[in-house]
Amino acid sequence: MNSIVSNLALYRKYRSQTFADLIGQEHVVKTLQSAIRQNKISHAYLFTGPRGTGKTSTARLLAKALNCENGPAAEPCNECEACVSITNGNCLDVIEMDAASESKVEMVRTSVVEASEYMPSSCRYRVFIIDEVHDLSPKAFDALLKTIEEPPAHVVFILATTEFNKVPTTVRSRCQRFEFHRGTIPEVAGRLEYVAKAEGIEYEPSALVAIARMSDGGFRDALTLLEQAILTSDEKVTLQQVYDQLGLIADESTDKLLAAMKARNVKEIIVELEQIYRLGRDPRSILESLLMRLADLTRALYGVEVGASIDSSAEASLASTSADLGEAAILKYRSELSQAHRFARDVTLPRLWLESELIRISSQGQEPAAPAKQQPVEGPAEKAKPSEPEPKKATSDQPKVPPAPPVESANGQSDEMVLVASAWATTVEGLMGQYRSAGNRLSKSKIIKVNGNVATVGFDRKVDADFFDRKLDAQKKVLEFWRETPAAKYELKFVSRAKPSGRSTEVEQATVELPVTGERLREMGHEVLGQAKKPDEQQD
Repeated sequence: MNSIVSNLALYRKYRSQTFADLIGQEHVVKTLQSAIRQNKISHAYLFTGPRGTGKTSTARLLAKALNCENGPAAEPCNECEACVSITNGNCLDVIEMDAASESKVEMVRTSVVEASEYMPSSCRYRVFIIDEVHDLSPKAFDALLKTIEEPPAHVVFILATTEFNKVPTTVRSRCQRFEFHRGTIPEVAGRLEYVAKAEGIEYEPSALVAIARMSDGGFRDALTLLEQAILTSDEKVTLQQVYDQLGLIADESTDKLLAAMKARNVKEIIVELEQIYRLGRDPRSILESLLMRLADLTRALYGVEVGASIDSSAEASLASTSADLGEAAILKYRSELSQAHRFARDVTLPRLWLESELIRISSQGQEPAAPAKQQPVEGPAEKAKPSEPEPKKATSDQPKVPPAPPVESANGQSDEMVLVASAWATTVEGLMGQYRSAGNRLSKSKIIKVNGNVATVGFDRKVDADFFDRKLDAQKKVLEFWRETPAAKYELKFVSRAKPSGRSTEVEQATVELPVTGERLREMGHEVLGQAKKPDEQQD
């Protein structure tokens, strides 16, 4: 009879078994260990943070530390009967629940409320670990609340959630909260390197960095991606293989595309896109690859650690490419491509649309290149024509010519104005999604001037300008979104563009306006219809 051997997933095989092995959550480890040493153990803990950052692993570590035969111990021994049974998942006194599948009140009453009344069978504490606790029903939370509020001395609750805001305030207030952070790219890449060496897998350092970047700071997701890469590799995990697995584009291709955009080389943009399409990449994945590359280039440009420290060639490539593109182009492309990415799903002809978008973005802020003039063949008349005198050089007695103004785009807007106006449109849209009242006021605003490091926002109505100029809470909401844009270095100034009569002044400006909807659309309709109606047609 053949035996079936189950292969243990990497994220389970390399789950942290000691607090020292827990990466990226030093603030949590330090506080928990300090509390255990001082015997200040809480009856309820609430672990919050993104998925795959170690919440459940830490819950099991805490259960072991509390029940270790040598403890409660700041570091479990992993050798005693309690530690081993908890590690193997067969300890009767450590009950784990997944609220996503056990959300009903009956399950909570049976598995938690009633079970908590019994003394532990072999351990010091009976520990209840409830994962994704925010998925519990309102009635289930009510049933749980009474037990958490007045638990028996032998019971400890550890609740874990990725959505802290969905946990009722009554439950939050009775728990010690610990917030788990996403791992940095160097931390995640370092963990991947450790696992790859432990598994005896050959790898390209740049491949591990790419996986770490795609995991978005989640160690579990990173190990899952590494496992997939190992299964599809031919003895060695390579960067190209990871790109194929994730549906992304190699850095070399994105750099070529960005260079073609910087040079306004339309032919090269089209050719490079065609080559990328042949690899089976769709427009959305192309945009995602460009945005990720631009994010790394931005960090390299400003000296922020990218996480490519385990691959020196990647660091050199980033530094060189960021210098070639320059600050203005990198920030501009990030802003424009972010906007394009939001609309990629709704486009009916995505390939043609992306080609058009990249050409449009590359041509913004610059005059179209003039075709080279063909030199006429010299004839007798041309040869006999005297040459024009060379312009005289400026002397100290002659007045100096002032410097030329900044280069403007084809529509008369400077690159600076385009960048700021685009950033303001992003800010307004974000506010309209979260703060309706503030967003409605801002929908009538425009960037009217950029002077030095100050961007002036003009409002059609004075009351709206005063609202954001005087109310600190409103300013704080605006700055939450503004600081996330490429134009965050500019300070915002709010002014009214309305004349005393109530009509707005005509100011030459660079704007990126949102569609007119709702109440404003009805107001505009009444205004247009009122103007179209002749005096003799009006009724007395």
